[in-house]
Amino acid sequence: MNKGRLIIISGPSGSGKDTIIKKVLSRLPEVKFSISSITRPMREGEVEGEKYNFVSREYFEDMIKNNLLLEYNNYIGNYYGTPRKPIDDAIENGEEIIIEVDTNGAANIRKLVDGTISVFIMPPSIEELRRRLSSRATDSDEVIEKRMRSAIEEIACAKDYDYIVVNDDLDTAVDDFIDVIKADRLKTERKNYLIDEVLEKC
Repeated sequence: MNKGRLIIISGPSGSGKDTIIKKVLSRLPEVKFSISSITRPMREGEVEGEKYNFVSREYFEDMIKNNLLLEYNNYIGNYYGTPRKPIDDAIENGEEIIIEVDTNGAANIRKLVDGTISVFIMPPSIEELRRRLSSRATDSDEVIEKRMRSAIEEIACAKDYDYIVVNDDLDTAVDDFIDVIKADRLKTERKNYLIDEVLEKC
């Protein structure tokens, strides 16, 4: 059995990452999702353990000290991080697992985990991104401006990713993301076990 694959997805707030991930996982139920740990308060509609584990700042800092995180970051005053064990277990078990991280986290993970593939979700325009953030009606104008400044920095890092998916039409973006996963499954490096099985019978 070959090792699994870690699939990184990044993109600015408002690019539609969450919706794309949900639709991809519903169509490819065999793919796992990495649940992040986070110290910000739970928002309305969020569910513990669905996308995030909501933990105290003290608990998170203990995870940092004990090297239990693959990566972490401080964003607008809150810690976000990826527990290491679920990722290691999925790869060792030959499974695909999607991880949503910012561009800094993605860069760190690529250094630590061999064979990752990375996908950047691009908004169709800065104007559309601002419209999406404003239409949420969950953030203050100040927070929206912080998100916009962060978005510009993140988009500048898109060139470091293996693939760019533009989320203009949601269904097309989901199809494109799934195409990336399916194409990766056909790579020779992931099919080496088939070569060995065939040659064993010669």
